[in-house]
Amino acid sequence: MFSSPSTAQYEVLQGEYSIPIVALSVLIAWAAAYTALSMNERSRKSSFFHQNLWLVLAAISMGIGIWSMHFIGMSALSLPVHMHYDRVLTFISVVPAMIASFLAFYFSSRSRRTKTSYLVAGLVMGTGISTMHYVGMAAMKMDGVIYSYQFGLFALSVVIAVVVSCVALYVFTILQHQTERFSIRVVIALILGVAVSSMHFIGMAAVTFYVPINQSLMEGMAHSMDVSFLAKSVAASMALLFGLLLVSSVLDRYVAHQLRYFDSLTRLPNRRLFEKNVENLSYDALAVWHLHDLESLNRANGYTFVDEVIKETSRLLKSTKPTLADLYRLDGHRFAYVARDPKEGRVLQEAMEKTAELLKQPLLVKEQQVKLETVCAFSTIDVDDQSADLYSRVIAVLNHPTIQFQHEIVRYNPTIHTQSFAQSLIADVERAMAENELYVVYQPKVSTALKKMVGVEALLRWEHPEHGFLSPAVFIPILEKNNKMMDVTDWIIDQVCQQLQAWQINKEHDWLVAVNIPGNYVTSPRLLHNVVDRTGFYGVDPKYLELEITETSFVKTIDGAIEAVNHFREKGFGVALDDFGTGVSSLSYLKKIPISTLKIDKSFVDGVPQSEKDSAIIQSIISLGESLKLKVVIEGVETKEQVDYLTTTCNSPVIQGYYYSKPLKAHEVVEWYSSSTSACHSSNFVD
Repeated sequence: MFSSPSTAQYEVLQGEYSIPIVALSVLIAWAAAYTALSMNERSRKSSFFHQNLWLVLAAISMGIGIWSMHFIGMSALSLPVHMHYDRVLTFISVVPAMIASFLAFYFSSRSRRTKTSYLVAGLVMGTGISTMHYVGMAAMKMDGVIYSYQFGLFALSVVIAVVVSCVALYVFTILQHQTERFSIRVVIALILGVAVSSMHFIGMAAVTFYVPINQSLMEGMAHSMDVSFLAKSVAASMALLFGLLLVSSVLDRYVAHQLRYFDSLTRLPNRRLFEKNVENLSYDALAVWHLHDLESLNRANGYTFVDEVIKETSRLLKSTKPTLADLYRLDGHRFAYVARDPKEGRVLQEAMEKTAELLKQPLLVKEQQVKLETVCAFSTIDVDDQSADLYSRVIAVLNHPTIQFQHEIVRYNPTIHTQSFAQSLIADVERAMAENELYVVYQPKVSTALKKMVGVEALLRWEHPEHGFLSPAVFIPILEKNNKMMDVTDWIIDQVCQQLQAWQINKEHDWLVAVNIPGNYVTSPRLLHNVVDRTGFYGVDPKYLELEITETSFVKTIDGAIEAVNHFREKGFGVALDDFGTGVSSLSYLKKIPISTLKIDKSFVDGVPQSEKDSAIIQSIISLGESLKLKVVIEGVETKEQVDYLTTTCNSPVIQGYYYSKPLKAHEVVEWYSSSTSACHSSNFVD
């Protein structure tokens, strides 16, 4: 291996390198390292899939990248002899690279790491790279040619592979909180790619090829592999690498979507998706099945048995679902069918009648017959109604004192049910404020330019002792129709000012808090008096309170709205125009009213960046806001693709949405801010 043949019988064979192919091989090494680091970074996140799955994908990416780089690099060498490869050794050579990559990523990803961990990981990775290279060299066959290695360069190639691998893995681990940043991953991948490439070409420099003196050589230089095979190799390697990236991205999105929007027990869409769709889609009929007194079953048989009952019930409900209807699990004991077509209302009702007949029969669960007590509330939409009204109606039916759980289908009757539910909420609202059944949560707003949270939006929630968690889409319209939202808004402002005082007293953070103001309250002198009084009482600077208003606040009295907003601005309060772009006269109002912030509605964000029309609209709105020197806040952002697009479209957008965080309680906001800051703009903070 290290001995040279007799110069009397052999002469040194000289070769030439193709620089473009050399560059291509280095590019493949970098791409492989980048893909592997992306996979390895995912292994550290909480995921539906086991950590080792991502490590295996990372190892496959790195192993194939090392293997491809080697053989593409070999193709760059032209020798005047015929060359071919032992196919068995060629494919076996990828195995040590994959195994070494897995072990290296495994050691470097452990929660407890020492200097020894980095050394072992680098040693394993470097050894794997070297083993792959020299097994690949052994697979190379040339007619009459023998070769030997210079020990010094041979050893140097292995040492460089180990040392640079150690450095790359150490840097990767130290900067692991920033590896979602493109620039960081590029640099680390470059270091790892250099380790692979350096080892290869130093290893090639260590080898000397010899050919018998009397052997005739080919005219000119012959590439070790023909162009067709080279092209196929490059295409296959790159396709596999980017395919793995695509698969991992799709898996991430799929799992995130499943965890967020689907019930883990029944695999049905959950309440969160139901509420999202109710807000954004048009529904024409809604049926909600209520399973009564599951608590008794739980006490008698335990949680596991009740889970099986719920799963069996969901299977029954799925079997009767009309083709054009959707089925959701709203909570522990309620399932909802929705129909999006007016013609489907009758079909849905007929399906519910069939479902009722089936539910009258005992369910067989774990060889035990279970007789459920159920009822179905049913409602169809009227001409002037919204989809959200359907849910409040079926809840009114289910909470009516006359309801009986005998598998009936009870259709909403406004003369019977409206007063019951709505009036009960109206009667309960004072108690809810006094006893903190109503409470405020805060959704972070993140500046992508500063890479930190710069404010929050205060949102109202209601945990009702009888009805459970009530969606704001259900109770806020009822409070507005009954002139209770002014009182509730005053209460929210008091809660927010009290919280601002607490944050400032504890010297935590001076965040801007936005409060939604009902449309008919904006022009009321009472609102101005209240915000001035509450900020003064709690010693809060008005600049930390922002009032969010909508176009409905001033469509009836534009002059009054301009005057009111001017008063707020004179007192130091910020004013944001919420849901901008959803009305028909936004531009004329924007010119007249002295707002400080422009909030872009979620409906424009949902299609970005896939929809060219939505992207064009949102670019226009952002440009308009920036030209008017307004702060631009974009709400409803849920994916990394949306964040990346908005960051490149807007100079310094403030982004709000589930991509960064769901609405949090006050103490959770502080914890979230602290953890995200200590992670140095970690996983969800874009570059």
